[in-house]
Amino acid sequence: MMVGPNANESSATYFILIGLPGLEEAQFWLAFPLCSLYLIAVLGNLTIIYVVRAEHSLHEPMYIFLCMLSGIDILISTSSMPKMLAIFWFNSTTIQFDACLLQMFAIHSLSGMESTVLLAMAFDRYVAICHPLRHATVITLPRVTKIGVAAVVRGAALMAPLPVFIKQLPFCHSNILSHSYCLHQDVMKLACDDIRVNVIYGLIVIISAIGLDSLLISFSYLLILKTVLGLTREAQAKAFGTCVSHVCAVFIFYVPFIGLSMVHRFSKRRDSLLPVILANIYLLVPPVLNPIVYGVKTKEIRQRILRLFHVATHTSEP
Repeated sequence: MMVGPNANESSATYFILIGLPGLEEAQFWLAFPLCSLYLIAVLGNLTIIYVVRAEHSLHEPMYIFLCMLSGIDILISTSSMPKMLAIFWFNSTTIQFDACLLQMFAIHSLSGMESTVLLAMAFDRYVAICHPLRHATVITLPRVTKIGVAAVVRGAALMAPLPVFIKQLPFCHSNILSHSYCLHQDVMKLACDDIRVNVIYGLIVIISAIGLDSLLISFSYLLILKTVLGLTREAQAKAFGTCVSHVCAVFIFYVPFIGLSMVHRFSKRRDSLLPVILANIYLLVPPVLNPIVYGVKTKEIRQRILRLFHVATHTSEP
């Protein structure tokens, strides 16, 4: 068991999560806005799921994919925020080795699932705009269900080797992690053995999952743009209107992820605050913004949410 940077044991039974390096004194107060954002994320995504489930007219592939995205966002924020708040409010910085690996697996596998769902949503928009007459036969509800199962299997299968590789590593320098939760990039840097297998596999996962997905999403939107430019102005506005929410969700997910990956890949300073801030943005901002973006930009969802609040208001009146 190691307790600091001078420890010399060959195994770790627990890790210590710093939280926000250099801002330890402010963490207690920063936890309040973070908790508020977490509650907004959970309530917002639950609202999306409830509205789609309650409205039979929204039982279409695009909205089913949106429910998948909302479910993943709830899970990915819940996998990190409770422990983060415990660190900030109660100084509960210790996390057991196996619990750290479980958290790491959950965060990375859910990220892979979200990327797959975003790719599926891009394909749905491509078929709807470029081949509208075939959309009902190509994107069917049973096929959407299979895509959802494939997203779960793909995310879990790609990330399953990560905790196994970490289990094989000796930790003899320190057990202090520089983040508020367990990330593969952060944990493997504490090892005192060769981590080339971890680095190479991490790159393979990023390229084959996130890299490939983002490339296919970009390609699908190039084809969509080519088709839309040949339509009338009214049809162009309608087509762009159906895509803008998804484009926002893509940027909200991939920009922090790519930024975090680049910082971990090239940053040499473990005490830097930038990767910690990016990591927190990566796990919290997409779950907060996605339901807001879809609630504001998607007419059908916006109308049903407003109707829901309208009914709730009238019901509460004497």
